[in-house]
Amino acid sequence: MAFPERFSNLPDYAFPRLRGLLDAHPPGGEPIAMTIGEPRHAMPEFVGPILAANLSGFGVYPPNDGTPELLAAIRGWIGRRYGVDMAEDRLMVLNGTREGLFNAAIALCPEAKNGQRPVVLMPNPFYQVYAVAALTVGADPVYVPATAATGFLPDYGGLPKDVLDRVALAYICSPANPQGAVASRDYLADLLTLAEKHDFRVLADECYSEIWRETPPPGLLQVAEAQGADPERVAVFHSLSKRSNLPGLRSGFVAAGPECMNRIRKLRSFAGAPLPLPLQRVAEAAWADEAHVEASRALYQAKFRDADAIFAGVQGYQAPEGGFFLWLPVEDGEQAALKLWRETGVRVLPGAYLSREVGGENPGKGYIRVALVAPQEETQRGLTGLRDCIYG
Repeated sequence: MAFPERFSNLPDYAFPRLRGLLDAHPPGGEPIAMTIGEPRHAMPEFVGPILAANLSGFGVYPPNDGTPELLAAIRGWIGRRYGVDMAEDRLMVLNGTREGLFNAAIALCPEAKNGQRPVVLMPNPFYQVYAVAALTVGADPVYVPATAATGFLPDYGGLPKDVLDRVALAYICSPANPQGAVASRDYLADLLTLAEKHDFRVLADECYSEIWRETPPPGLLQVAEAQGADPERVAVFHSLSKRSNLPGLRSGFVAAGPECMNRIRKLRSFAGAPLPLPLQRVAEAAWADEAHVEASRALYQAKFRDADAIFAGVQGYQAPEGGFFLWLPVEDGEQAALKLWRETGVRVLPGAYLSREVGGENPGKGYIRVALVAPQEETQRGLTGLRDCIYG
């Protein structure tokens, strides 16, 4: 029996690869997990009571697009955070934003662009769903380096014209996973200008938008409105996973232009998994409350300060502007991760597992990604052990 070839060149996903690298070896100390971006701060106190009060909602099919109350809460949050009055018919609830980032490509990528196979742009390194989405729609994924030389953001404008004229979609993540770089208003405005010039759409992954050091990152919605950009150029994705420490809730949303949203909504009505009604009630409360977000952000900011002190003087260390990862330079990411595990028990992710090799170069090979998600004291121990083992 035949199988599709379009996924045949996919590497194993990052975490099975990591288990294959490390698990044959005993840890050199008490294990400290700093690999996966799974928040470990306390979830909001209102989660349990709201779930308990709405258990009967598991007995009904939930509204696919989101309850009116949840959509109103999301609309209110967008207004407070970005100063944008987003009509509710331009919003849709998602069962986690990974689903939305994937399905939006299916709904919005044309079969051809200027008579040729379409291109989907993505930063390199990147969140891996971008590549699978591109392959699913029969597009060519183009991995654009996001390195120190480019401020850890992709220079899409530097691509050749013949490539840009084939672009149908461009993914951007800000704050960036894994590097923590924040796209400035000017960067986002230039990207929108490029999208207008070459007629493509921008899919903005803003899942880390509420974890920042000093200044709230700008969002594509506010930049697009200020610039008067065509709303059909933009689809923006947000999540409660990082913002509210609720990765298991699987709740996010997409905001897009009316026609884009019609197409995303129609596809999702056939193939999407709606969020259970009790979980929508929790999400409604989460988007309406900022106190728990501010408390969690303060914990991350304290860990940022710890990291700055621990890695002071380490050549190449660059403090992230947002998100909760450190992107640390090493000679070889796999070797560093294995050494660290065998000698200290600290578990980190090789940067190459988040990147693709292009032209013989993998921009993640010389890095490790370190998640600052554990409690502060545990994070301090992990980072100190890492420094002494790798940079000592």
